[in-house]
Amino acid sequence: MMAGVDTTTTDRVPIVAETADDPVSEAGAEPVDPGPAPVEAADAEAAPVDAPVEATPVEAGEDAGAAPAIDVDALSGGARGALEALLMVVDEPVDEIGLATALAVPVDRVRLLLGELVAEYDAEGRGFELRSVAGGWRIYSRAEYAPVVERFVLDGQTAKLTQAALETLAIVAYRQPVSRSRVSAVRGVNVDAVMRTLVTRGLVEEAGTDPETGAVLYRTTTSFLHRLGLTSLDDLPALAPYLPEVDALDETDGTLA
Repeated sequence: MMAGVDTTTTDRVPIVAETADDPVSEAGAEPVDPGPAPVEAADAEAAPVDAPVEATPVEAGEDAGAAPAIDVDALSGGARGALEALLMVVDEPVDEIGLATALAVPVDRVRLLLGELVAEYDAEGRGFELRSVAGGWRIYSRAEYAPVVERFVLDGQTAKLTQAALETLAIVAYRQPVSRSRVSAVRGVNVDAVMRTLVTRGLVEEAGTDPETGAVLYRTTTSFLHRLGLTSLDDLPALAPYLPEVDALDETDGTLA
C-alpha cells in the first residue's frame, strides 16, 4: 500500500513541473486561459492593413505633375537673354504682364530689362529695333532697311513660284471669283495642290461659294497687287481675250463636277 502511494506521488511531480508555466489551481483544474494578449501581438504582425499606409506621389501633393519652375537667372544669359529669346519668336506684340508671367519675374523687372534692350539696340545701330506697339512689345526690322527686306521677300518668293503656279495665279486674277474646277478646266490639269500653295503664300484667298454649285470661289489678295505694283485689278494687262469663253468653261465645269 505504501509503495503504491509513493509511486502515484512520484508520477504527479513531473506533470506539475512540465506545466509550471501554465497557471493551475491546487485542486488540479484545467489551465487558465492566458488571455488575448499573445493573439493580439501576433495579429499586429500578420495584419499590415492596420499599419499606416504611405502616401503615393500623387497624394503627397497635387502639383506633382506640374512642370518644374525655370530659374531664368541661372541661364547663361540670365533673365535678359531669356527675354530676348521670347521677343524673337512672338508673332504679335506681347504686353509686359505676359512676358513677366513667362519668365516668372516681377513686371517691374521686365519693364527695366525692356528699356535696357531698347537703349542697347539703338546705341549699337542694330538692323532691328524693339518697339512698343498696341500695348505690347515686339522686335521689328528698322525702317531704313525696308528696301532690302522688301526686295528679299518679294523677289525671292516670286522666283520660287513654279510655272504651274504662275499660270494658275493668272487665271484666278483674270476670272475671279473663280472655283478650282474652272481653273482646272482652263489648265487641263488638277490644280488643288497649286491652289493650296497660292493660298499659303497669301496671293489667293477664298471669296465665298458659288450659289449654284456650292463650290468655293477664289480671288487674288491685296498682297498680290502690292507684289505686282498694281493699284487695282483694272491695271492688269489685257489678257482676257486669250482665255476661253465663260460658256465653254461652264460646259467643262459640269463634266468635272
